Amino acid sequence: MRIDKLISEMGLASRKEADKAARNGMLFVNGEMQKDVSRHIDPEKDAIVFCGNEIKYRQFVYILMNKPKGVVSATEDGRDKTVLDLLSDEYSSFDLFPCGRLDKYTTGLILLTNDGDLAHRLLSPKRHVKKAYSYTCQSPLSDEDAQKLQEGVFIEGGYKTKPCSVIKEDQTHGKIVIDEGKYHQIKQMFGACQNKITELCRISFGPLSLPKDLKDGEYRELTEEEISALIAASGR
Repeated sequence: MRIDKLISEMGLASRKEADKAARNGMLFVNGEMQKDVSRHIDPEKDAIVFCGNEIKYRQFVYILMNKPKGVVSATEDGRDKTVLDLLSDEYSSFDLFPCGRLDKYTTGLILLTNDGDLAHRLLSPKRHVKKAYSYTCQSPLSDEDAQKLQEGVFIEGGYKTKPCSVIKEDQTHGKIVIDEGKYHQIKQMFGACQNKITELCRISFGPLSLPKDLKDGEYRELTEEEISALIAASGR
C-alpha cells in the first residue's frame, strides 16, 4: 500500500497534506525519515510514524454500541440521527455500517463494522445466530400465548416463525430468543397473539452480550476474544 493512501484511509490527512508533511520531515518508516509518500509499505509490518504519532493500521473495525431509542440503524438518513452519527470522527474513514438492524424505537446491542464478509455470514439464515431481547408487553402474556410464540406464529406474508425461546419474568416482562430476523418480527409475533410490545431491547447477538455499564448511545471496540468468538459463530 502507498504511504499516502494509508494516511488518507486512516483519516489522518489528505494525500496532499501527507506529501507536504513528509517533505517537512514529519514522516518516518521503520525509524528512517521518508519524504516519498508514493513508496509502498506493508502497513501490518512496517512501523510508520506520521507527525509524531505511530500509525496503527486496521483493515477491519468492530464496534459494539448500545443503541438508544429514536436513532435509526442506517448509514445515513434524511430525517433521523443514525448510529454512525454517534461515533467520533476517528471512525469516519472506515466506511462502517450496522450489522443487521434494530428499528427506531428498539434499543440495545448493535454491531458496527466494515467487515462485509463477516456481517453477511452472521446474518445468513443458514448460520442460525441467536439474538436475545428483553421485552415489555402491553397486556399480560399467558402461558398459552408464550407456548404459541415458542412453537411459531404466522406473521406478515403468511410466514410462520421458527421455534424460539420465551422466558417470562412476570406477566408483562421477559426475554425472547430468536435465530431469524424478519421485519419487526418480535412485534409482529406478539401482535399475532393480540398483544403489543411497548419496550424492546436487544441484550445479546451471537456470542456478544450488552455490557451492563454501557449507557444509551455509548460504544466500545470489541476485544480480540470477542472478535474471535464472532468469527467462530460466523463459520469463517
